[in-house]
Amino acid sequence: MAPVSRIDGRETDRLRPVEIRRNYLRHAEGSALIVMGGTSVLCSASVDESVPPFLKGSGKGWVTAEYGMLPRSTNTRVSRDGRRGGVSGRTQEIQRLIGRSLRAVCELNSLGERSILIDCDVIEADGGTRTASITGSFVALCDAVSWLSERGLIDRDPIRDAVAAISVGIVGGVPMLDLCYDEDSTADVDMNLVMTGGGDLVEIQGTAEHHPFSTEQLSAMLDLGKQGVNQLIDLQKQALGRG
Repeated sequence: MAPVSRIDGRETDRLRPVEIRRNYLRHAEGSALIVMGGTSVLCSASVDESVPPFLKGSGKGWVTAEYGMLPRSTNTRVSRDGRRGGVSGRTQEIQRLIGRSLRAVCELNSLGERSILIDCDVIEADGGTRTASITGSFVALCDAVSWLSERGLIDRDPIRDAVAAISVGIVGGVPMLDLCYDEDSTADVDMNLVMTGGGDLVEIQGTAEHHPFSTEQLSAMLDLGKQGVNQLIDLQKQALGRG
């Protein structure tokens, strides 16, 4: 791919610098701090010996997520959801995405009737907070599952495959991987991809901001996204000591 000038000097098919720090919290059953460029998200996983009412008596477990941005995660203060009288529509949409993404690679019957609750707290935001949350949450989830297994609370691993997510887009007519905020805010097309380690798609969220985009451009973004997700899954494996 021919070099194109980006805000931070990256090539169009390059991720921002990524760091995943496992076991970041002392008390959580699983946790990870993920840093992708200027975006930092703290992901924690908590085991709860209960399930939502619709699963009681089913023998199945549950994995769900909550998401929030700390007040000074952006250049102006973000009000806490509780102070606004409830959870915003954007927050609800993101936390449902995180939960769906993790459940897509879990065999819930293997958890028994218990839940794993994922909390994603955005410490600093520079684009891609939802995708970073999914990628970091998977590491936290794996450690929570290991915690259950070590205590004999489950007898088989419920995690079938890895899952990670990345943003892609078209900026100035050029497909790009892993958009920072300034790129995202001016993008012709903004897309988030969630994919498994096996290369299957969990979710595609894509929007043209000004003009429709072609199937050729879609294919280019999917190719970039798959490349990025594969790199993130390698980093997840390294963080978990499986690489």
